[in-house]
Amino acid sequence: QVQLVESGGGLVQAGDSLKLSCAASGRTFSSLAMGWFRQAPGKEREFVAAISRSGGTTDYARSVKGRFTISRDNAKNTVYLQMNSLKPEDTAVYYCAAAITIYSQVVLSKRIQYNYWGQGTQVTVSS
Repeated sequence: QVQLVESGGGLVQAGDSLKLSCAASGRTFSSLAMGWFRQAPGKEREFVAAISRSGGTTDYARSVKGRFTISRDNAKNTVYLQMNSLKPEDTAVYYCAAAITIYSQVVLSKRIQYNYWGQGTQVTVSS
């Protein structure tokens, strides 16, 4: 069983930056591919970013590419999401997700591919 705890959400203005963290426990962190998803009110949960077990491969949703950066520190069992140039449309609950995989370079962009989810952290961007 993997436990994921997100932190770092908050209320910011358009153009500001925010960094989310997700601490994992319960399994060797380097065995997990990690991802970030978000869900705005009245909308489905959508893919934001993903990173491979090794950290060598990343993937982003088109809407955040060039503004968001996903990274991980396997020594700290933590994955991060650096969010720059935030827009009101980035307002959502952000969820961290983990997937057990034997492949070190795979990145996963579909909800169904993830085994474990955090409780979410609210990000609100005012205009």
